[in-house]
Amino acid sequence: MSLTKKEQRLRRSRQTRVRIALQGTARLAVHRTNLHIYASIVSGDGSQVLAAASTAEKEVREQLASAGGNVKAATLIGKRIAEKAKAAGVEKVAFDRSGFAYHGRVKALAEAAREAGLQF
Repeated sequence: MSLTKKEQRLRRSRQTRVRIALQGTARLAVHRTNLHIYASIVSGDGSQVLAAASTAEKEVREQLASAGGNVKAATLIGKRIAEKAKAAGVEKVAFDRSGFAYHGRVKALAEAAREAGLQF
């Protein structure tokens, strides 16, 4: 029985989350769709979302000329999530790409968050 593309991604994400849970640090979880990209900082025990940013937010949509499905939008979200994390008192996180390949929008978000001062 072969897995669908989505099932393969979810399988990879479960493995990553198990590894991150053992570390006990906050995680930067990223989710992308064709139209938007979402990022959230989840507490080490997984019980609380400490900060969140996405291209679906009204302030972000006003800043972007097109929809949020591009690298420029992902870079903006990376900066916003890093600022919100610092405001919440989070300096160091584990990067959870949710099984998505580390390139394109996911990579742009991660690099922008690093440049804005988030450590992972």
